[in-house]
Amino acid sequence: MTNRQILRIAMEQSAIDSGCRPEDFAAGGVRIVDACAHPQARRYLKLPFLCDFTSYGSGVVASVSPPYRALAEEYLARFDAVHCFETPNLHWLMQRLAPLGANVCFMAEYFLPDAARRPPRTCPFEMRLLAPADFAGLYLPQWSNALCAERAALDMLAVGAYDGGQLIGLAGASADCDAMWQIGVDVLPAYRRQGVAAALTGRLAGEVFARGKVPFYCCAWSNVASARNAIASGFRPAWVQLTVRPVSDIDAMNRR
Repeated sequence: MTNRQILRIAMEQSAIDSGCRPEDFAAGGVRIVDACAHPQARRYLKLPFLCDFTSYGSGVVASVSPPYRALAEEYLARFDAVHCFETPNLHWLMQRLAPLGANVCFMAEYFLPDAARRPPRTCPFEMRLLAPADFAGLYLPQWSNALCAERAALDMLAVGAYDGGQLIGLAGASADCDAMWQIGVDVLPAYRRQGVAAALTGRLAGEVFARGKVPFYCCAWSNVASARNAIASGFRPAWVQLTVRPVSDIDAMNRR
């Protein structure tokens, strides 16, 4: 699979999520579309979006519900496809979202594998390929990025790193949509900075490809360690996304 094919698959999925055409992400400028729900959207998304901005680096697609259209139009007329994702400009948007009972909730960077790179997939520890039957007992806080108890049925595959029989690192792949599986990884603190995360992520990405799916990776923009791991594992930045949610949802998340 080539980088062009990988990118096309990702844009097709983003188009399903946002309710637009894949070509809209490469067209440049601003494209505002009506938000809608779709049965093939990423399964953890709450659709239709209230207001969501997605950019693959060339323009921005805004997927909005009717009460947010005028605000999105005004905001994107003021700030371009790069600067609409950053402060202080976001404060302008957030102040105007408040009367609507909403606010900026998620800001994330997504990575796709670089087909031209073959990073090392070895580390100083034994690695084992795990299937869902092996996940019992692994839905623990230390593995919460690799496996998700709330969506356990989506956890398809994992690679664990072991030191003398003890699990010290785990990367998991979840079937978040039909064509793409998301990779998350955790390493116990005492074993970090030894190449474990990169080896697990790279190995798992290869296993996902072998099953005919495209692996993808996501992290918060401020998570420098996670972004470095993505790059070390053979991934590269692909798209960014900003999502607005009701304030009640945000408050509930902050109470956890």
